[in-house]
Amino acid sequence: MSTASKSEILNLTSLAEYQPGAVVSRQITKGEGGNVTLFAFDEGQELSEHTAPFDALVHVLDGEVEIKISGKPSLLKAGEAILMPANQPHALKAIKKFKMLLTMIKV
Repeated sequence: MSTASKSEILNLTSLAEYQPGAVVSRQITKGEGGNVTLFAFDEGQELSEHTAPFDALVHVLDGEVEIKISGKPSLLKAGEAILMPANQPHALKAIKKFKMLLTMIKV
């Protein structure tokens, strides 16, 4: 999928649709300093524990997700966000189907 142009107005909640039993992603933009990706998770879908070499901001647009960072769980709902620090193990599980905007920040 192509990335958005710099001046395009985006309706984030409609750019990635839910699909049964799946995680859908759409890259919004990518550059040397990081990238922004939209995700739609069906209920029960998850990303297993992993690390990333840079900070990541998760902004929940719809639904509900449990995010574990270094083993500590946090429950986030639409409108909430959390920073996942670089090199800290983290995992995500859709409590209800949810959409998130993930901003990766390379420093």
